[in-house]
Amino acid sequence: MTEIERKFLFKNTDFLKGIEGKRITQGYLSTDPERTVRVRIKSDQGFLTIKGKSNQSGLSRYEWEKEITIQEAEQLLQLCLPGVIDKTRYEVVIENHTWEIDIFHGENNGLLLAEIELQSEEEYFLKPEWLVKEVTGDVRYYNSYISAQPFSKW
Repeated sequence: MTEIERKFLFKNTDFLKGIEGKRITQGYLSTDPERTVRVRIKSDQGFLTIKGKSNQSGLSRYEWEKEITIQEAEQLLQLCLPGVIDKTRYEVVIENHTWEIDIFHGENNGLLLAEIELQSEEEYFLKPEWLVKEVTGDVRYYNSYISAQPFSKW
């Protein structure tokens, strides 16, 4: 499956009041530029995800994901490279799109990212007023990058 997404920075979190977030812990078994292999625990669910290299625009890349047991995810996290990511994710629906809003903790504290998945690279979407700057395709904002190069050390 091809994943098409755009990423943005934001500053103000006031729009999240009253929305419950889910804590996410994730680590990487591989951060090879050609493919990343991620293990994620989201609340009480585990996932194994493989992502291919992004296309030239940074908008699209292959993604494969499978739900695994929480026990399997916990075991695989022990094998991950240093730099496990800790964040809280909120979902905000605007028109017919769901924005994934990530507030990072730990060594990535202060990083605020909003992502939207699209059906095509040209698909129209309403840009909320709280967006600051688009960072789609900037590898510094890939989770695999910040797991090794934390935001606090930039």
